[in-house]
Amino acid sequence: MNVKISVFGSSLPKPGEPNYQQGVQLGRLLGERSFTVLTGGYIGTMEAVSKGAAEFGAHVIGVTCDEIESYRPIKPNRWINEEIRLEYLRDRIFVMISECDIAIALDGGIGTLNEIISLWNNLIIKTLPIRPLILIGTGWHETIHKLYSCMDDFIPLGHRQLISFAEDAGQALNYIDEYIRDNKFEI
Repeated sequence: MNVKISVFGSSLPKPGEPNYQQGVQLGRLLGERSFTVLTGGYIGTMEAVSKGAAEFGAHVIGVTCDEIESYRPIKPNRWINEEIRLEYLRDRIFVMISECDIAIALDGGIGTLNEIISLWNNLIIKTLPIRPLILIGTGWHETIHKLYSCMDDFIPLGHRQLISFAEDAGQALNYIDEYIRDNKFEI
């Protein structure tokens, strides 16, 4: 089985910036393991992860949509090997969360939060099979733990256990390796 990993993140990081370099590093680690990588297909973190994965020969799928391109005049990045083009953002998000075996989120804003919450909620209500949702960095750790503390009675332990937090890409890959080993994925 070819393991598919969706990576969510911001469109804002630029080449040379630390968040962009973090995306390239994550892409390289995923590419070294020959995972299929799904990104939003455009700029910023999506481009960085696509670049890092493609440099190691990984198959990179960009999930793009007309609504994004009408909002912001951009085109898919040059590092994707395959484009899944959709009309609506909601369909794009659903493909990103439903077509992966594992999901990772790097730093991002409202769009990235939407992707995280969409997958998390689908895991909670069991419309998708359980899969790892790994959030990298202190920003997501603090954000989600603030949600836990403010809405404690409404987020039971079982829901919280559906998210893992990693300090960096290396720790995220350790979680992925453990998950693959425990679930007997063949790579």
